[in-house]
Amino acid sequence: MTKVDAAACEVCLDLPDEMATRHLARKLAPLVGKGDVVALWGDLGSGKTSFARALIRALPAPSGVRGGDEEVPSPTFTLVQTYSRLPADVWHFDLYRVDRPEDIHELGLEEALADGITLVEWPERMGTLLPAERLDLRLAYSDDGKARRVTLVGHGAWCRRLAEVFGHD
Repeated sequence: MTKVDAAACEVCLDLPDEMATRHLARKLAPLVGKGDVVALWGDLGSGKTSFARALIRALPAPSGVRGGDEEVPSPTFTLVQTYSRLPADVWHFDLYRVDRPEDIHELGLEEALADGITLVEWPERMGTLLPAERLDLRLAYSDDGKARRVTLVGHGAWCRRLAEVFGHD
């Protein structure tokens, strides 16, 4: 099921399996570019890392760099992983173990926001450092607890991008 609310810049989708998550990532990959932030919201096990992994693999790698089959581990313990991709390097942050937003600066946040594509798991830990212009992916389990649902919420230019890809129902 797809539900689009253009006025609120929201798209709701069912993600019945891992294949659906990868398909969504491939659909969004052409939309991300330098300076973009994708905030991944959801409980443990809701699919944040699965989506991030699929998006990173869906982006083209520069010539001579391993791409779609590259190992993409969760940055739970390293806090941030970077990947050489086009149109910009991807910075994948997992802020679950970060206690204070100001600690994020030590991880290269400014460089990521200026020059990269920034994927953030547990974005609520950023506090006021979370940019207003971003794409939010809110992942949750469906009512039956088996499948997942995602609500994409566009802020700023992301409203237009979501409308271009998902249209208006």
